Amino acid sequence: MAFAITQTCCNDASCVSVCPVNCIHPAPGEPDFGSTDMLYIDPQACIDCGACADACPVDAIFPVESLTEQLKPYADINASYYADRGVQGADPSPNFHAWDEPVFDRVLPADFAPLDVAVVGTGPAGMYAVEDLLLHTNSRVTLIDRLPVAGGLVRHGVAPDHQATKKIGETFARFHKHPRLRLRLGVDVGSDVTADELASRHDAVIYAVGASSARRLGIAGEELPGSLAATDVVAWYNDHPDMSADAVDLSAERVVVVGNGNVALDVARILTMDPETLADTTISPAALASLRSSKVREVVVLGRRGPEDAAYTRPELLALAQQHDVDLVVDDHDPRVGEVIDAAPDGSKAALLRGVRREVVDWSAPPPHGQRRIVLRFHSAPREFAGDQQVRGLRVTGSAGGHGNAGDASNAGDVEVAAGLVIRAVGYRGTPVAGLPFEERTGTIPHTAGRVEGRRGDYVVGWIKRGPSGGIGANRACAKETVGTLLDDATSGRLPRRKRSGVVRRVAQRLRT
Repeated sequence: MAFAITQTCCNDASCVSVCPVNCIHPAPGEPDFGSTDMLYIDPQACIDCGACADACPVDAIFPVESLTEQLKPYADINASYYADRGVQGADPSPNFHAWDEPVFDRVLPADFAPLDVAVVGTGPAGMYAVEDLLLHTNSRVTLIDRLPVAGGLVRHGVAPDHQATKKIGETFARFHKHPRLRLRLGVDVGSDVTADELASRHDAVIYAVGASSARRLGIAGEELPGSLAATDVVAWYNDHPDMSADAVDLSAERVVVVGNGNVALDVARILTMDPETLADTTISPAALASLRSSKVREVVVLGRRGPEDAAYTRPELLALAQQHDVDLVVDDHDPRVGEVIDAAPDGSKAALLRGVRREVVDWSAPPPHGQRRIVLRFHSAPREFAGDQQVRGLRVTGSAGGHGNAGDASNAGDVEVAAGLVIRAVGYRGTPVAGLPFEERTGTIPHTAGRVEGRRGDYVVGWIKRGPSGGIGANRACAKETVGTLLDDATSGRLPRRKRSGVVRRVAQRLRT
């Protein structure tokens, strides 16, 4: 019986490297790697050895026969990946890995002195870089984070009901006790220590500071009370030290979430689910208390595009549709929505909505009584916030009537969705690091293969390097490229010489305290 990969897949490909028959795809180096919702096991080639399940850092792989009711659809999701490509069953014999010449791309010369490398940021991007440096070189690493706790977005960005995904933090945390690593928490690069001072103390510095700010909608009323960024809501329910216990007011019956990516679905799910199911998770105690007394009865997930182009992944939509105590509804305001869902190919995101109830919602009326519900409204763009002193709703584009662009004001008029809270989930954006160059347009630090432009010895990895794209596993390949560039610079003599001066001793003292 084959194994299957399920919802919490992190895409870091740990399973691929241990599979003896090469039955997990897309693998690193293949065209689809990094662009699919998850990795997939070929049920025809799988030999049921279980090596992938042992290696998975987020417990996402199970034997097909042991899948729970909620996870059973993933047997078909795994198989359909291969059926769509016409390869399933083509060759019943195991597809063993091809043996190539060994490549030792992380080995420094035997007489090469250990490097002192600082890594700024304890999230997945920084920790994959740390792992590469500690396991494949003789480097000494100083790991720095401005927060008093380590973990980055694994700790403060993953929804609390996704405990399996958070388990990858345990894999990263084992490196915190490595004999060649020093962990320095509560150190803010820019105020406690400058980028130049950090560079003077180390042979190289890798910045893995992520993309912590929220993109803006750029519409009128965005600054009103009752308008929040999803980054703040996520930080609030994940007990981020920067967020106050009363940061999110749940006294409104209807909440609008602008955006239809995974973060939007996370927020909608957390705000509508039974709080008691979160009691044994890592959720903030203050957030849990607020959810228990919440008056929210309906969350509207607003998407500019249609269901075929939604940014969320199939696993996240499937999890939303499988909630038994929350109604899922598709707003049938635009005939294109139903047409796309009905004609969608099996296995696609839009096809998962076929069994979901459709109705034309009266947005001027309060939410219906009964079970809490989530309403997906497609082909609808935000126009402006309604309200003078407090958000009372969001004006959005109405139905396109089957013609034209839903973002065109001439399309049957705008609609005001009455709501007391609007959450903007339209993406993350990087913020500048004092002393380093910054590209305002992309919200990233300009670089070449991870090497910061105009700064010898400084490097970037993760979202501050490539923008806010890709999940946890995408950072492994990203870190490998950056560490490779750093080692190339080290062996070719392109790293700057460290200064031996009083400032170095002062910086070292600050990093020790």
